[in-house]
Parts: sequence; C-alpha cells; structure tokens
Amino acid sequence: MFEISVTGSFAATHQLRYPDGRREPQHRHVWRVRVTYAAPTLDELGMLVDFELVRRELTRVLAELDGKDLNQAPFLAEPNPTAENVARYLAGQMPAEYPRAVRLVRVEVQEAEGCAASWIERALA
Repeated sequence: MFEISVTGSFAATHQLRYPDGRREPQHRHVWRVRVTYAAPTLDELGMLVDFELVRRELTRVLAELDGKDLNQAPFLAEPNPTAENVARYLAGQMPAEYPRAVRLVRVEVQEAEGCAASWIERALA
C-alpha cells in the first residue's frame, strides 16, 4: 500500500456549546489540515496521484472556511464545530477517490499544537 499526504491551513473561529447550554468563549485557531490518499499500486510514472491535483482541491476547500466563524457555517452549526466534525466535513468535500482505486483514507485537523483529530476511512479493500 502506498500513501501520499498534502497539508494546508485556514484561520477560523469557533465556540463550542456544552450540553447544559453553556458556551465556551469564541476563539480563533489557525487550523492545520492533512489529507491522505492511499492505493495498492502506482501509475506508469511511479506516482500514486500528483500532489498538485490534491493540493488544488484542498486549497479550494479550505478557502471556503478561511476567515469564517465555523458556528455560522450551515454544515457545522449542528453538531458542534469541533476538530472532529471539521475533519468529517472536509472529508466530504475532498474527492473520495482518484483513478486506479486511489482513495481518501484520512483527514487530520490540528486546531492547536499537539491537539489533532482525524476522520479515517475504514472501508479499504
């Protein structure tokens, strides 16, 4: 199995809502994102997928979140805009696969140094 990863970042605010109705103070992060694709074989050039193809898609997706309040984003308003839910949302916005069975297998979101959450595709053959 081969994997490639591409990273990017965006700046956005969020405020978590607790079950008892309290809210944490709104705060800003520079969210760092890593997307990983995997497949069992390489193409005729010896590549899994061109990094630039993945980078273009990731840049497009992250630009939609940059400078936003994630609590106001309809796709994150419910549930909470946690790092886990941001990772799940981003996974749904990235191409699920590229030719030759290259599949999105992980989206990692780091909201602060040393604090990361991941969405992981478990349905690999």
